[in-house]
Amino acid sequence: MKVKRYVVTPDKHFPLADMKAISVVCQAIEIIKPDGYIDLGDTGEWSSVSHWQWKKKKRPPLEYQLPYVCKEIEEVNKGMDIIDEALDKANVEERHFIEGNHEDWLNRFVEENPYLASDFLVKNALKLKERGYKYHRIGKMLKIGKLNFYHGHHYAGVQHTRNHLIRLGGNVMYGHHHDIQQSSVTHMDGVKSAWSIGCLKDMSSSANDWLGNREHNWQHAFAIVDFYHTGYFTVHMVQIVNGRTSLWGQVIKG
Repeated sequence: MKVKRYVVTPDKHFPLADMKAISVVCQAIEIIKPDGYIDLGDTGEWSSVSHWQWKKKKRPPLEYQLPYVCKEIEEVNKGMDIIDEALDKANVEERHFIEGNHEDWLNRFVEENPYLASDFLVKNALKLKERGYKYHRIGKMLKIGKLNFYHGHHYAGVQHTRNHLIRLGGNVMYGHHHDIQQSSVTHMDGVKSAWSIGCLKDMSSSANDWLGNREHNWQHAFAIVDFYHTGYFTVHMVQIVNGRTSLWGQVIKG
């Protein structure tokens, strides 16, 4: 019985991605040769349009801000090119892009400046159609078999996987929180589980100065999900430690 296999990647935050972790993912894709690929969003950092920048100071004129936006669009596209090259080598045709809250910043920027060309909307700026991705708007669930995928920003808390299960009542996999976490609860129709699958972002304090040197529990990882014809599935969480992982007995170094 053949399974349908997907590689799922969380928050990369290009150009602030951890490039060793990205290299590991790309090498893994070529080894796994999945049937499909799912990007859980926050693919870009999008600091150029972040509302957090302007909480304590006035937003600059559009003509000042726009060159930074264009540069970041270019950088995020370069990051996606790296992953797409691995997907192409592995002949992965089914590709999904789930919008994250950082991507939503860019869309809101266009809404605030409606005279900007639609080229600046995420789906157009990242050339998702040309890249072969099916585009999923922020907050919308992508359901494959008996598992739902979305970015992960709806429910928080220390036990955010459990909070997702209580609120949603179904199996779900997401990113956003940057940590690895799993919970299971029993409903009347059986056991349901939730997975938070870490991130692929540079976790150094210099790349995250907004944390103010606060400690965090972020971890690099990605997931492999095998679906059976019944819709049931198994999850293999692949953790990346110091730029390396072990996959099916093979060590991969970034």
